[in-house]
Amino acid sequence: MRWGSWHPGRNLLFDSLPTVHHQLLAHGIAAPILRGHGAVQAAPTLNHSLVLPASRAADDLAAAGLLDGILNRLFADPLLLGTYPDLSAFGVELPVADGDMELISAPNEVYGFNYYNPTTVRACAGPIPFEMVPTPGAPVTGFGPMWPILPDTMRDFLIDMDRRYESALPPIIITENGASFPEPGTTETEISDAERIDYLRGHLGAVIDAKAAGVRIDGYTVWSLLDNFEWADGWSQRFGLVHVDMHTGTRTPKASYRWYRDLISAARS
Repeated sequence: MRWGSWHPGRNLLFDSLPTVHHQLLAHGIAAPILRGHGAVQAAPTLNHSLVLPASRAADDLAAAGLLDGILNRLFADPLLLGTYPDLSAFGVELPVADGDMELISAPNEVYGFNYYNPTTVRACAGPIPFEMVPTPGAPVTGFGPMWPILPDTMRDFLIDMDRRYESALPPIIITENGASFPEPGTTETEISDAERIDYLRGHLGAVIDAKAAGVRIDGYTVWSLLDNFEWADGWSQRFGLVHVDMHTGTRTPKASYRWYRDLISAARS
């Protein structure tokens, strides 16, 4: 809704931010109901990205801070600290009623989030005070220049979360991490997706590094086991460890499937 690129196609810009409060409030209301019906864990899953300034110039640093505020802290701060970051730069006031923040910030068993790539940003004039730009020198996934592959940024983000929120941060579960690369729609043989293996190896290494730095991470999930319908991009982006022929439904494990299976088997032995 922010950019109008997804349904229902309304371009609300920063007027979309109050919807975040209702999303978080819905979680705060639903979580105790789920626990009351036997749920062992009830927690939100968010989409986070380490925000990088395009340069060390003061305006680019400020732009990175603004985007970090609405991309990451707008969700994490109320859940973990019971407060929202300062949104005055966007001219937005959230519709917080008495008791809302207590519901939203009630402790959760885990903190789930998806991580795919960092976001590089520079300052610009206009109604949006920042512009997302390609990350210099970084390889990219099938989504192109706005999806750079920099596994160390996942390590840095995890460590920053741990340092920023300290005891308020419950154990982390990385609920999605993966990459799409161009692949044929039909195949009769195993696809050699070495780029995906390299991506996953790098990001699993980042998880290990973050754990070594003291971050408690209780789970990691690859996105995805199967190729899937990818939002507005339909069948054009393939994240799966298993290739799916969208016309016949035929499933063919890729090289990454065997690699990940063997990795899990070795870790358990």
